[in-house]
Amino acid sequence: MRLGGPVDRKDPEAWVQSLKALGYRAAYCPVGASESDETLKAYADAAKQADIVIAEVGAWSNPIAPDETQRKDALKHCREQLALAERIGANCCVNVSGSRNPKQWAGPHKDNLTRETFEMIVETTRSIIDAVKPTRTVFALEAMPWAYPDSADSYERLIQAIDRKGFGVHLDPVNLVVSPQVYYRTGAMIRNCFKKLGPHIKSCHAKDILLKEDITTPHLDEVRPGLGGLDYTAFLTELAKMPDVPLMMEHLPNQDEYKKAADHIREVGKKAGLAFA
Repeated sequence: MRLGGPVDRKDPEAWVQSLKALGYRAAYCPVGASESDETLKAYADAAKQADIVIAEVGAWSNPIAPDETQRKDALKHCREQLALAERIGANCCVNVSGSRNPKQWAGPHKDNLTRETFEMIVETTRSIIDAVKPTRTVFALEAMPWAYPDSADSYERLIQAIDRKGFGVHLDPVNLVVSPQVYYRTGAMIRNCFKKLGPHIKSCHAKDILLKEDITTPHLDEVRPGLGGLDYTAFLTELAKMPDVPLMMEHLPNQDEYKKAADHIREVGKKAGLAFA
């Protein structure tokens, strides 16, 4: 299996050495869409030579924003980032589906989980893919607690409705933990995701989630892998069945925290008889 996380980049050689020093064999895209073809090729060649997979290009924006200017800017950004993923050979370009919230680009809103918004997501995603026509990468949506896809089932429905070879799955199981019922059964949730979405999964995020016990209403906090309730044994067991899908750590404040997260993930894998090469 391949584990990765964010690193600084000065040039292709230094970037690869930073990844190797941390034992990573997967990476976030190190360059932006405005970089020259020469620069992109240098990083792509360095990654290939070092057997490092460029897991994903982020396209973080709100393509279903209620504001027309914001929506158009987001769609343009998604097209540019998908084109970047295609140029550099990343596994996927990933975004959230967006939100109808006028103030928070990825925030909750009463209209997010409606049939109308589902159809908007289908149309915007198709338009992004059809504009770029990717052949060696895909455009993927990361699940959110309050926006489609919000479950394996709604992801399945989106795959069927979008109906494009250039559409794939980015799996972040922590984002699907939305209740105590799911929190205490994350293994079953994860296995269900891989069962239903497995062939479409191109990249995964590694983080953790903790249900607080000192208050009387459900409160879930994102935490470093190993400090929460996510069933990493189930996660890694299912991931190991996949054909070289990278696992990318995120949202940690410094490299010391990333090392602790990586150590935990590797230790869980070791106990389960699984290895990160």
